[in-house]
Amino acid sequence: MIASAGSVDRIAAALLANDLVLRGGFNFTPGDAPPTGSSGAPAAAVLLVGQAGAAPWPHFLRWRESQPEQIANPLDNWSREVIGAVAQDFGARAISPSDKPYLPFQQWAMRADGLKPSPLGILMHPQYGLWHAYRGALLFDDEIALPAVREVIHLCDSCVEKPCLKSCPVDAYSAQGFAYQPCLAHVRGANGEPCRSGGCLDRYACPYGTEYRYPPEVQAFHMASFARAAS
Repeated sequence: MIASAGSVDRIAAALLANDLVLRGGFNFTPGDAPPTGSSGAPAAAVLLVGQAGAAPWPHFLRWRESQPEQIANPLDNWSREVIGAVAQDFGARAISPSDKPYLPFQQWAMRADGLKPSPLGILMHPQYGLWHAYRGALLFDDEIALPAVREVIHLCDSCVEKPCLKSCPVDAYSAQGFAYQPCLAHVRGANGEPCRSGGCLDRYACPYGTEYRYPPEVQAFHMASFARAAS
């Protein structure tokens, strides 16, 4: 049974070996319909695993050197391998945001980390801004002793100018939501090089968490993945 703060601290330390971080967690309630844990019974608790900035990138690149050149979804595969090893050590079941059927990772993250969505849909973090991600989660058969979720400042509430809604060449983000097809067509098109090489311009325009911005090679990797996988 994972019940103590010390046990959670050991899980956090194991994840930090690859610069992944615990992003909060919670115990499921009877109305949650949780996925199954390691025993096959409905899980009692979940811990979210993610990253702050691009800290895990060097670990991923070293792993990538030992993999076949043509491998689908390499970052997802690396995340599953790393988080899966931690899960095995601590009697948990590892799951990924890309697993199907999809699980409500964003809702879980809001509940576990106390965050709210930005106008781009990415959760706004008071320290990392938009430069963070959730790479997986650990499901446990027993409840976990966790502190109450802290109340955090939602930086978007005080951002008057909203530069994140003014920088995209095709106005992909607006109050109406994400214009998926215009974004995809632009990224793939002749005028999409700035986005392909430097990432989403709306995201880059956000003034918060700038010290955690992904470097150009990381942003280009994610944009290339978007352009390949989307249809």
